[in-house]
Amino acid sequence: MSLDTATLKARLADLMPGLRSDLEDLIRIQSVSADPARLSEVERSAERTQALFAAEGVDARIVRAFDGAPPAVIGEKKGPEGAPTVLLYAHHDVQPENDPADWDSPPWEPTERDGRLYGRGAADDKAGIITHLAALRAFGDDLPVTVRLFIEGEEEVASATLPALLHQFQEELRSDAIVIADSGNWDIGVPALTTSLRGMIRVDVEVRTLTHAVHSGMWGGLEPDAIMTLIRVLDSLWTPEGGCAIEGLHSGPAADVEYPEERLRAESGAIEGLEWVGTGSVVERLWTQPAVTVTGIDAPKVDGASNTLTPAARAKITVRLAPGDTAENAVACLQAHLEKHTPWGAQLTTTVCDTGEPIAIDATGPAYDAARAAFTEAWDGTAPVDMGVGGSIPFIAEFLETFPAASVLVTGVEDPDTRAHGANEGLHLAEFEKVLLAEALMLRNLGA
Repeated sequence: MSLDTATLKARLADLMPGLRSDLEDLIRIQSVSADPARLSEVERSAERTQALFAAEGVDARIVRAFDGAPPAVIGEKKGPEGAPTVLLYAHHDVQPENDPADWDSPPWEPTERDGRLYGRGAADDKAGIITHLAALRAFGDDLPVTVRLFIEGEEEVASATLPALLHQFQEELRSDAIVIADSGNWDIGVPALTTSLRGMIRVDVEVRTLTHAVHSGMWGGLEPDAIMTLIRVLDSLWTPEGGCAIEGLHSGPAADVEYPEERLRAESGAIEGLEWVGTGSVVERLWTQPAVTVTGIDAPKVDGASNTLTPAARAKITVRLAPGDTAENAVACLQAHLEKHTPWGAQLTTTVCDTGEPIAIDATGPAYDAARAAFTEAWDGTAPVDMGVGGSIPFIAEFLETFPAASVLVTGVEDPDTRAHGANEGLHLAEFEKVLLAEALMLRNLGA
């Protein structure tokens, strides 16, 4: 039996207090996959997630690529004979909270303020888990599709064992459509489907000019020190306008989407009077052009620094890659650029830390028609924006490669003020209710 929209809305409204409680319980679990001291919390998070879905009739179990690997939850709940199969993805691990003093309320105690629920993982991505759970609860025994489940436990640490899991459980996860609830919407009141994401490479760079530190008064002015050299190397990475100066990287056009200046400044945290870097439209610079960031520097600290020439200095360089590029090409282009711009005969050493491929999704076909209709209905007639994302979700490339015949639908609960990965991460509760309805309607439409 296909449930009408009014029935689904009523069921979700009745379910909302329980769903909210389950979300808050998940937020309280400190499942920080990057922290070895909290790996037991990651295990507890997987166990809680497995129990939630098992209670809804999902044949859910905890799996891992090998002994000691992070725990994922997979499972299945059968729909009508011959119905499409839909894989629902989210992740139960979260980012570190960093300094609790930066939070307006304790990061592991869910707290509601002004229509938002605050806490680490409130949006990224424990709300994604609850979104899938809500759809299963709303349909109960009237599930219109066969649902397969994959809740990952290491997304925040680069999904190292994901390829092995997809290979190991390929047939159990194979589906006609894959719903990845780990992105966001364009704005409050405006839904979105994410159709492109930038990729990423991270490279450690070291320059060395001396075998050991020497007195800056004795040798300064003759010998180039490592910090001086590193500054020259890093400065070469940007054009005078602040765009990426690495030759050979791909750039492309972006969707014709307006990003109002007032909103851009509010959401980005820019100080008053700050000028933007790069050239092209705002969304091109954010979605479809490469961008270079230095995310760390190893050099003597200011406090306690002595009058010496530093022999070696290091930096971590992150390059975001436009859709249409490859990580292999980007590593080669960056290496060539660094070698060309390392001055004075200094020694250059580069180490690739990790990579992720950029994604451009073909957002056409019946599954996308079903999704767009569901989102438009859930947001009372507002059609979803086809949105690019400047950040990277490298595992999506793994899904596309493993299941090339599946339609991949990237959805999410975040909004421009979610502050995922930062202090005061928060979930907009009114939008969350629309997200829940949209996923239920999408499964209904896919079943039809």
